[in-house]
Amino acid sequence: MIIGFTFSMAIDRHDQREIFEEGEANAIGTEFLRADLLPPKASAATKVLLMQYTDQRILFYSKQTPEKIQEIRNKTDQLQTALWNEILPAVKTKDTPVMALVTSGMNDVLNSQGYVQAAWWNRIPLTAWALMAAIAICANLLVGFGARNFEKNVGLFMIFPFVISVSFFLIADIDSPRGGIIRIEARNLVALKANLTQQMDASSPSISNK
Repeated sequence: MIIGFTFSMAIDRHDQREIFEEGEANAIGTEFLRADLLPPKASAATKVLLMQYTDQRILFYSKQTPEKIQEIRNKTDQLQTALWNEILPAVKTKDTPVMALVTSGMNDVLNSQGYVQAAWWNRIPLTAWALMAAIAICANLLVGFGARNFEKNVGLFMIFPFVISVSFFLIADIDSPRGGIIRIEARNLVALKANLTQQMDASSPSISNK
């Protein structure tokens, strides 16, 4: 029962991380569109920064070394500061509902990254792992003592440890968003990057003609 409950916790956390990845992609895509409300120079610079920011968010979801992960976080923080500083002059100059939309969209972009990071830090506690391990050891000992004839019940004797081992493996794998077999993929962010690239390529000729 405890193992089943913990498995359910891991599944819920996995689903939450996928939902936040989708929300982050939506927030970036929305702000990319709202950047057109800014003055031309600030709009172009904001879009370029959002493209770079999307690249870093995609890298965050990939399997990386701890040093590379820290580098991605530092670069993400720098881009967040640059994005905010880029829209700030226009927002201060024109205190209008339109600029409020741009500010709100940028807030969503920055907040969505925080939600994702918090969800990735939200792992199954070590106390829960210790409790499950203690229960598994006691249960296996009871099965072992209950096997009157080991040679005739060797199959039954091995089933229980095997099932517990597979359960532990699945829980640990699902609870590790970046490592393991079952990982959180940046599908929405990758699709967004392709869409944003097309929009930038489509707008480049018109910009150059002007």
